[in-house]
Parts: sequence; structure tokens; C-alpha cells
Amino acid sequence: MKRGEVIEKFKRELGIRNYSPRTQRTYLSSLIKFLNYIDQNQPSQIDCNFLKDYLYYLKTDCQFSYSSMKHALAVLHFLYGNVIKRPIDFDFDLKIHKGYPLPEVLSASELQKIFRSVTNLKHKAILMTIYACGLRVSEAINLKVSDIDSDRMLVRISQAKGRQDRQVILSERLLAILRQYCHVYHPKEFLFEGSGGRKYSARSIQAVFRRAVKKTGIDKKVTVHTLRHSFATHLLDRGTDIRYVQELLGHKHLSTTQIYTHVSNYNIKKIKSPLDYLEV
Repeated sequence: MKRGEVIEKFKRELGIRNYSPRTQRTYLSSLIKFLNYIDQNQPSQIDCNFLKDYLYYLKTDCQFSYSSMKHALAVLHFLYGNVIKRPIDFDFDLKIHKGYPLPEVLSASELQKIFRSVTNLKHKAILMTIYACGLRVSEAINLKVSDIDSDRMLVRISQAKGRQDRQVILSERLLAILRQYCHVYHPKEFLFEGSGGRKYSARSIQAVFRRAVKKTGIDKKVTVHTLRHSFATHLLDRGTDIRYVQELLGHKHLSTTQIYTHVSNYNIKKIKSPLDYLEV
């Protein structure tokens, strides 16, 4: 099967299985990387050792992270299982050790500084929405005006990661900001519109956040996604049940949400140091 045929069949198989457009793009990008690596070789001629060499190349030369390596494995599994359809002596469930770095979190005072430093009303509304609802950037830019339910004080998140819909809480303070924003900008379809009425770009949001952090002088390695981390951690700090936090974040597995218990100080504050029990 020639390179072009592999790509076309790969696209078709993704479409049949109803993969999201974003997932299709990332899978195709990974496929192209693999095809470039094997060069003139046919994918059907590749053996187990060649695949191991490729994965080693991704890890050492390309410095792939844990999630990137898992993604590369998933693409190879899809290629050989659904496109090439040829048995290959390779364990696609290869266990890759995952590190567990704690997510960076902004304190309440740091968040106040960031929000106060942003003078553009649209930019402020975007950042506050991401924090108040615990959104991913992709979820924020895909929000539509109709997703804001002020009667029930809920925000609908449609076709999020994993193609799942969910509802999150609508803060009264956020609602006030959004009403002010809509009065000035009059968004029609997407809540946050860019030029020509198209949805706002993720890159622009990242740039807005970077400028705000630099302006406040906060010395932490943070991104827009840190607002989502902070949302989850602050809820746990206030004693919110972790299963509610899981639901609000749209996590499929509770274990994904549990990382935030390591940075929340809600339970830690209840623990007394053994020194406090000594009379010295």
C-alpha cells in the first residue's frame, strides 16, 4: 500500500469511527511523522524492532512527554489494527512509566492581581470564564451565547474532550461581567468572537494571559490551563466533594481528578504536626 493510499484509508477509518475533527487532525499529524520516519519503507513491511526504534527516536530525539508517547502508540495501534490489518508482533499496550508532577496553582490573591491587570473587557471576560467554570481553552473558545443559561445559573459545555457534554456552574459575578461584555460587544453566535465573527483563537488567549502574568510580576511557570487547575484546587480547598469536582471538570476517571488532592490544603490543614503534642 503506497503512502497516499495509507493516508486516505487512515482518514476514512477515522471518519467511519466518528472521531472528532481535532482528533482526526492530531492522528493524521502523527501518521505523517511516522511515514516520514520510515521513509521509503512500506508500513506493512515494518517489524517489531523497527517500531521500537521509532518509539525510542520519539522519546530521545523528539523529547516526547508521557502523553505524547501514549498518543503515538494509539496512532500506531489504529494504523495496524484498522488500516494495515496485518498482525504484528508488538505490544501496543506497552506500559510507559508516567511521572506525576503536581500542577502549578495560582492563589486567590494572584488571581485577583491578574484579573485586575486586564483592562480590556473581552479579555477579562474570557479569563474569568475559564477560571470560574474550570474550562479548557478549547472549551472556552467554542462556547456559544446560547450556552449561557442565566435562569438555571448553568453553562453548557458541548462536545468537550472525549466528545462529552456537561454542565458547569455559572458564577453570579461572572454573569455580571458577561452581561457587561455582551452589552458592549454584541456577540452573535460564539460567546467570544474574533475577527469576522469567527470564534476567538486559543493563541490569542494564551498571549493575553502571558501579558497579564508578566504585568503582575508573578514568578510562576503558568499557562491559561493553570486557571483550570486553580479552579479545581480552590473547590477542594473549600471542602467540595471530589466527585462533584470530577463532574465539573469533565474527567472520565476519578483518578485524573485526584491529582488536585495533592495540592489542595483542605485536609492538610486538619493535620497537626507531632511536635504540637510534645511538651518542650
